[in-house]
Amino acid sequence: MKFLKLCFKNWIMPIAIGITIAVLIQKFIVIGATVDGLSMMPNLSNNEKVIESKLSTIKRGDVVVFDARDEDPAISAGKKYYVKRVVGIGGDTVEQRNSKLFVNGKEVNQSYIDFYQQSEGTGLNWQLSNLSKRHAWQEKDQNQTRVPKGTYFVLGDNRMLSNDSRSYGFIDKSHILGKAIVPFWQQNKQAKKNINHQAKSFFVN
Repeated sequence: MKFLKLCFKNWIMPIAIGITIAVLIQKFIVIGATVDGLSMMPNLSNNEKVIESKLSTIKRGDVVVFDARDEDPAISAGKKYYVKRVVGIGGDTVEQRNSKLFVNGKEVNQSYIDFYQQSEGTGLNWQLSNLSKRHAWQEKDQNQTRVPKGTYFVLGDNRMLSNDSRSYGFIDKSHILGKAIVPFWQQNKQAKKNINHQAKSFFVN
């Protein structure tokens, strides 16, 4: 009996506690995620590993992981999750004008991508309301002049290739799985800054 008590105290209980903590961290705090595709180039590469933070407050400029199955009607078979950058939050106006992106009338700092992606890659002049007419947005998202409350407008950094809010509309907050964070061991410091800290300098000036 003593032996069993010692085993329980010294082995079984610590292992059980460790497993419980690991499960709780994965479910509620952080989890590993893998980038699938080229839509976030040059800042995130295909098959790159990122940390998915579930407790972070989502801000403009943050990169998020979300469940796209109820968002993108043209989602490829076998795909579930997209990684994109948040450009607009609830209440924002978003427009592309003269090769520049504006949110609430203020120019967005897009130094994290090249001029080609900022201009031709993002598309000709548009506003939210006319984007929905050009593409097959869900009915609930159509004809909106502002990002609806509880949703986000997202873009991929590789605008020319990215399948994002321009094509399918706003992302419901309930489908956001977490904020993508490039881990500290990543060698590319500029890319790490562009993913982890762009929210701090979202607007020009």
